[in-house]
Amino acid sequence: MKAYYYDNLPGDQRLPHDSGNTVPVEDLSKIGVLYYNVSQLEGVNELASERGYKNRDEITVSPEKMGDVYEAKVKSFFDEHLHEDEEIRYIRDGAGYFDVRSKDDQWIRVRLEKDDLLILPAGIYHRFTTDESNYIQAMRLFKEEPKWTPLNRSGELDANAYRKEYVSQFLN
Repeated sequence: MKAYYYDNLPGDQRLPHDSGNTVPVEDLSKIGVLYYNVSQLEGVNELASERGYKNRDEITVSPEKMGDVYEAKVKSFFDEHLHEDEEIRYIRDGAGYFDVRSKDDQWIRVRLEKDDLLILPAGIYHRFTTDESNYIQAMRLFKEEPKWTPLNRSGELDANAYRKEYVSQFLN
């Protein structure tokens, strides 16, 4: 895992966009983002039990697996959004980037690869993209039935109960 401020320069979203300003894992935890390196599936099972994750599935994001919809899907994942549930991703293979908003609303880019596990709290604005390899395989963990409902950022979304709770707990 490597975390740093996104450079905001134009160019393909799958490029590193590394500003050179690193972000320590401790700073990620201050905005509710938790990181683990887990080399064995047993470690994921233990974390799932501790945090009450009852369901899981696996997804492969690549042109080979997704066919003609790949480019459109990767672009849609990159739309800034939040979820009303934690987002938990355990990278099984490949690599990609999660971008999360800092306390001052800048993008922090988190590069993940095999054995990295990231937990995003409900209500945090974020986005995702593969890297230049166009391939990532990830396990998704869920507290209840699997669901992935993105709520794209808008002015009205600031009134969302999950967003308000996130702001109260991590940004104030």
